[in-house]
Amino acid sequence: MTLYVDGDAFVNTLKPILLRAIERLNLTTVVVSNKKITLGSSRQVSYIIVDSGADKADDMIVTMVQDDDLVITADIPLADRIVTKNAYALDHRGELFCKHNIKHHLAMRNLLEEIRDSGVKTQGPAPFTKRDAHQFANQLNSFLAKHFK
Repeated sequence: MTLYVDGDAFVNTLKPILLRAIERLNLTTVVVSNKKITLGSSRQVSYIIVDSGADKADDMIVTMVQDDDLVITADIPLADRIVTKNAYALDHRGELFCKHNIKHHLAMRNLLEEIRDSGVKTQGPAPFTKRDAHQFANQLNSFLAKHFK
């Protein structure tokens, strides 16, 4: 299994949590972004910087991902593309996207986008909290314990 990180929107608070898991499991990790992002010092982590532009990093991740890989992203349309390729996506708040739940999340995201596009003001996401970081760490550890061999 390879771990991919959609680096453009990755939360800094989660970097040490992720790096500890990578090092503990000797997990091959690829960070894809359109600017320089670093998780920390690790031989297990490689970085790919793509050209700026809509979905360039997403497209690179989709091209590279294989069955049962894990992608860390908060991008629901990217998560849908990943799950379609028989892989998994985990968002920075600890939500694991899989074939059983991704269409629901995508439909909700699209509905909210339509509402915003119609001119209705909606609330943005809640601020990222320590509880979110804890949920991410728990879900990541649970997923890796179950899927990483």
